[in-house]
Amino acid sequence: MKSIRRYVILSIVLIFSSIIPRVSIAADSLYLTALQPDLLHPRVEQAVKFTLQKYHYKNIAIDDSLSAQIFDRFIERLDFHRSYFLRKDIQSLKRYRLVLDDVLGKGNLDFAYEAYELFQKRFQERHEYVKKLLQKEFDFTIDEYYRPDRSDQPWAETTVQLDSIWQRRVKEEALRLKLTGKEWQDIAETLQKRYDTYLKNMQKSKSEDVFQAYMNAFAESYDPHTNYMSPSLSDDFRIRMSQSLEGIGASLRSENEYTKVIEVIAGGPADRSGLLKADDRIIGVGQGDGGELVDVIGWRIDDVVQLIRGPKSTIVRLQILPARASLNEPPRIIRIVRDKVKLSEQVAKSSIREIEHNGKKHRIGIIDIPSFYFDLEGMRSGDESFASTSRDVKRLIGELEKEGIDGLVIDLRDNGGGFLSEAIELSGLFIKEGPIVQVRNSDGSLKIERDRDGRVFYDGPMAVLVNGFSASASEIFAAALQDYGRAIVLGNQTYGKGTVQNLIPLNRLFPRSEEKYGQVKLTIAKFYRVSGGSTQHTGVIPDIILPSRWDHAEIGESSRKNALLWDEIDAVAYLKYASTLPVKIPVLQARHQARVQDDPQFNKLLQDIAEHERRKNEKLISLNYEQRKKQWEEAQRSKPSSDDEMDEDEAFIHEKDDDIFLVESTRILSDWVVLASPN
Repeated sequence: MKSIRRYVILSIVLIFSSIIPRVSIAADSLYLTALQPDLLHPRVEQAVKFTLQKYHYKNIAIDDSLSAQIFDRFIERLDFHRSYFLRKDIQSLKRYRLVLDDVLGKGNLDFAYEAYELFQKRFQERHEYVKKLLQKEFDFTIDEYYRPDRSDQPWAETTVQLDSIWQRRVKEEALRLKLTGKEWQDIAETLQKRYDTYLKNMQKSKSEDVFQAYMNAFAESYDPHTNYMSPSLSDDFRIRMSQSLEGIGASLRSENEYTKVIEVIAGGPADRSGLLKADDRIIGVGQGDGGELVDVIGWRIDDVVQLIRGPKSTIVRLQILPARASLNEPPRIIRIVRDKVKLSEQVAKSSIREIEHNGKKHRIGIIDIPSFYFDLEGMRSGDESFASTSRDVKRLIGELEKEGIDGLVIDLRDNGGGFLSEAIELSGLFIKEGPIVQVRNSDGSLKIERDRDGRVFYDGPMAVLVNGFSASASEIFAAALQDYGRAIVLGNQTYGKGTVQNLIPLNRLFPRSEEKYGQVKLTIAKFYRVSGGSTQHTGVIPDIILPSRWDHAEIGESSRKNALLWDEIDAVAYLKYASTLPVKIPVLQARHQARVQDDPQFNKLLQDIAEHERRKNEKLISLNYEQRKKQWEEAQRSKPSSDDEMDEDEAFIHEKDDDIFLVESTRILSDWVVLASPN
């Protein structure tokens, strides 16, 4: 399931990145030629429509409402920030807005190619305007502001209005470079090269890119996890998955001309460094400690990946805009040593933390599970020690109990899921028997996945620690133990990924054809808790919520357009764990609040969160050099010293020593141990 999710990330990435930027210089002689549909596209369009209507979990009517969604999504893919099209362009295209449903599946692709041709024209006009702007240095003493996100703004009425928007956009880019110490000549050269890159990549667009983007405007109208992958994208994915490539261990995609980190892969160099986080944006790449940083804004995702990859043990430096940084903050430079993703780093690990409680020490076992993994190849080959989450956790619990523990914390933070079977097996280690999750399929049929072994492997006090990046199988496990009253769930609201996807090769519909038709990944089922509520959209709400640097509305499933909503079905019969935990939760909550009220680390975290909330509401960026310089200096002073160009070891130490959430989780569990004690 997790590999499929990465597949989709890659598909989305290459769809849009192939329509917007790459690398080159001088583009004076570049002209964009209109693209036309391939002869095969009408058949593929028909196949995509048939597949979605027949197999998708959600039964959507092909009507005017869907037509409007397809129209809006395709325009958004071309011009998300409303910086290219004029209002009159959108008005001229609106004749298609409510008729796309009538021609869908009939091979009429006029809207997609007409809209794209118009976009090409406006794109080239913007390139010519930028060339004129860069002939003269900007005046950075003027008090004016730039709005980077125009997605909710009206379309520009005239070219003069659009010129004003672009004058401020380019000026802001120039100011960022000026703040790094560059002189105007270097600034103008860098920006000219950047925009020449954009245009040259636009010139390399193919008919398949336009068609793929249009089909995804249709597919994603069902839900954000449903996508069409062209034949070339499908082939590229298979090649990538079959190669052993060395790099930093992160899934990337192109988003609004930036390379954005979608996932930091457990066990990879980036994960071990602690320097790179989901939603960070990579704007520069340098080789070694002294190599020049190459500006990669606007590059194709595959070109950025090629720069980041390299031989094992070599160094790559990344210039990033952190996800939590305000619009006015400077970028950071981080240093990562390339390596392969180490399987040994992806498996569950254990440790013990001693907590002193009223003069008495409690030993709390901790098991960190980065993903729900299962070595299918190892099992098939007869390897008796093949890796699986449930087998490894069972072994680790045995080792912890030999050393003596009073309670157990299962750490599922940043665990994006994996094998459903492993979530079920793992849940079964802590309950005697019973249902774990309900799965409802697209045809309405319901399957109940159960633990049937009748044994409890560990029956002591338990906590499950989650955060906003705990998803899918992690949510199934946390929800089951919460519903059974078996464990106290701590942390933050989980991601809310409660759906199942499947890949369907379109060639199945044309068994006698030698052509390649690509494939569709679509949602086919939905997860429900044993108590009846789905884990989709809402996720799992912890019993005790800890502070979070991340807002669920920004990072969770609910933040994604057209995500399937929460709903509920009938609960299934299950026997709650014989525990007084539910009545103890208010007491544990009160003790937690009393403990952290005067804790300097928690108070500092709350201040950081409040400051982030204030900064994220900033919509405008100052274009005054002195004002901006002051903001950069203040931002640098407010950061911990370890945030400035940390190396791997420093970052790891900083990350682990400051894990106040894990420490507080062990304290809460220690409180429960005391409350549960007969003495």
